[in-house]
Amino acid sequence: MVKYVYLIPIFPFLAFWLNILLGKQLGRLSAWIAIGASLLSTILTFGIFFGMVTANVHNYTCSLGSWISINGQTLSLGILVDNLTLMMLSVVTVVGTLIQIYSVGYMSTDIRFTRYFAYISLFMASMLALVLVDDLLMLYIFWEGVGLCSCLLIAFWHEKPAAAAAGVKAFITTRIGDTGLLIGILILLASGHSLRFTDLGAVQGSEVLMTVAALLIFLGAMGKSAQFPLHVWLPDAMEGPTAISALIHAATMVAAGVYLVARSYVFFIDHPLALHTIAVIGAISAVMAASIACTANDIKRILAYSTISQLGLMMLALGVGGYVAGTFHLMTHAFFKALLFLGAGSVIHAVHTQDIHQMGGLLHRMKVTGITFIIGALALAGVGPLSGFWSKDEIFIALWQSGHPVLFAVAVLTSFLTAFYMARVIFVAFLGISRRQQQIHESPLVMTIPLIILAFFAVFLGFLGAPWCINGAFQHFISPAMHEVIHMNWGMVILSSILSLTAITLAYLIFVKGFRLPSSGEQYFVCFYKLIENKYYIDEIHEKIFIKPFHQLCSLFKKFDCMYIDGVIHAVATVTAVMASYIRRWQTGRIENYLFYQICGIFILLMVISGKLCRIF
Repeated sequence: MVKYVYLIPIFPFLAFWLNILLGKQLGRLSAWIAIGASLLSTILTFGIFFGMVTANVHNYTCSLGSWISINGQTLSLGILVDNLTLMMLSVVTVVGTLIQIYSVGYMSTDIRFTRYFAYISLFMASMLALVLVDDLLMLYIFWEGVGLCSCLLIAFWHEKPAAAAAGVKAFITTRIGDTGLLIGILILLASGHSLRFTDLGAVQGSEVLMTVAALLIFLGAMGKSAQFPLHVWLPDAMEGPTAISALIHAATMVAAGVYLVARSYVFFIDHPLALHTIAVIGAISAVMAASIACTANDIKRILAYSTISQLGLMMLALGVGGYVAGTFHLMTHAFFKALLFLGAGSVIHAVHTQDIHQMGGLLHRMKVTGITFIIGALALAGVGPLSGFWSKDEIFIALWQSGHPVLFAVAVLTSFLTAFYMARVIFVAFLGISRRQQQIHESPLVMTIPLIILAFFAVFLGFLGAPWCINGAFQHFISPAMHEVIHMNWGMVILSSILSLTAITLAYLIFVKGFRLPSSGEQYFVCFYKLIENKYYIDEIHEKIFIKPFHQLCSLFKKFDCMYIDGVIHAVATVTAVMASYIRRWQTGRIENYLFYQICGIFILLMVISGKLCRIF
């Protein structure tokens, strides 16, 4: 079946064109066209998955034809299917399909129902094609497709100024990273190196130039995966539909950045400075975003900062050589983060607010949503034996073995903060006193069934990487060269359990029992809390350092354009118009006038000729 792998992105791409062209005629059927296309992609993905696994085939490549020749290199549209590709295809298709099913209920009353499903199909097609291509240049093309779709969907309710601004902010911020990625690709191309992922490990040339190329490629990943300091767009992206937030945060846009680093890992691993940069940026992003999530009150923004933090942990793992740990957490995170966002959407759908302090007691009124959300929250908090527990342990082990105690401490602190802020959401929004008097009902089945399926994955998916379950099946799958037996690291298991339980206990004492710091220490805590609550003033710094100077520069260019460029053009146009106004008077349409002009012209010509003849003789 692997020879039909190119059909995986084509199914949703065809669904996009059907819905965008025939949306008015299709009506509600457009949703099931998008879902059907996604299901076909899912079925084909798992058919190829099991076919390659049972045949013990770890790599398949094919060329779909030549495209263009640059610098002596012929670039072609090729496909690469290996174990990383199979893992990503499985995550994108399964999570994407469940989110689309959920969207049938969530978007049921929206007037742009068909357009929504058209955009989401294009989003799926772009992400699936990005995963399948075998070189950086083709990846960049679909990378831009993913960026376009994310902006369209973030600003889907564009009549809201905040949503329109969020779409623009996402587009401009990620454009910085995308520009870096493009320049990095061009450096490799200009150096005569192959852009194929399978050849990146053999790239030769100036160490400085290649390191710059690696850093620029990572800049692209920073933009897409919202890593510091290009993280500012992701919290604002919550202005879009919640189902889209789930898709962006779990399986598509932000996952693309981590996937790019993992896919190009053979290139990064040859350039230690680039790897160290990845680790440091990941560490800063992880602990910074986790601390901000502890003070946020908007349930979607809490999850948004959580995503930045978890992506930072993945980058941190990749930066210290933990390829398996980073990709394992990428897989498990996709399912429980999709579950959390869809659960948040179900809550918002019922209570019509995103402020956790205006909720309370939701578990008793929305049992399915409440139970599944708590499962996702505990998985994110790293509570065993849920999936996040196993993948975070892998990250801890990779950091410990790398010999970077500071980075290990950052990961430990991030894990503690993650368990704390997710426990805060559970205690404030789902347990405790209800702050809503109106009747609150559970969401319809079309929304709760995807929650139950995702909760199943959040509970059991991590066992694929557990040492005692199938001997670390995920580790051997994602890294076929690994032959050693995976052993349980009881030290990390105990540490991870203590961190989670301590953080949850602290959250219980603060948000249920009302524990407060002594007055002597509270004043210092308030200052620190205000710093975090204002997101370390990073948005304000961006505003002063980048946005305002850029606007001033643009205003200067505007004045120059209006005064000189437009002035010259207007002057030329005015002179032409004045000359034309005189010349057109000669065009009378009467033949006697034209004969008169002709005779006058002949007479003048004869006078000129006769004057020249007189001078000659």
